[in-house]
Amino acid sequence: MAGRVTQIWTTAEGSAPMDSVERIEAVDGGLAGDRYQRGTGYYSPFDVCAVTFVAGEALDRIREEVGLDLSEGQHRRNVVTRDVDLSDLLDARFRVGEAVFEGTRPRPPCRHVEAVAELDGLMDALRDRGGICADVVEPGPFGVGDAIEYLEDTAFDGEGLAAAIRDRESQR
Repeated sequence: MAGRVTQIWTTAEGSAPMDSVERIEAVDGGLAGDRYQRGTGYYSPFDVCAVTFVAGEALDRIREEVGLDLSEGQHRRNVVTRDVDLSDLLDARFRVGEAVFEGTRPRPPCRHVEAVAELDGLMDALRDRGGICADVVEPGPFGVGDAIEYLEDTAFDGEGLAAAIRDRESQR
């Protein structure tokens, strides 16, 4: 996997414009100072997504197919990537800079994104390409240009659990 970070976006308050940064610190609960890490996001505390990742290629297709230019952070996602299939990062741990993340679930679009961006059709344009949510497993800094390194699969392994239980029982 040879993906990389191309943009980083944060905002301190829900519904406020996103700010582009070159480097940021991943901390417990999200990105330092970002709305969801601070608990001030629009969906806090009901649908918290600590850090959001979206594929730059998906944003390119939206611009080409729908004519919506999201290059100023209107997608409301934190990290824009290139050259990585974000679905491969679901139920997986991955490193970006010195931080380690775990992909937890797809991030579907919502009407709120469309309303804040004031772009009709944005919710539909992001459908099935809205990116993923990730938790911070190991805090650390990362920045634009950093590689995305796949570390390990974290999906539930029923057979592995069964084998561990059998081993434990045999040691009694």
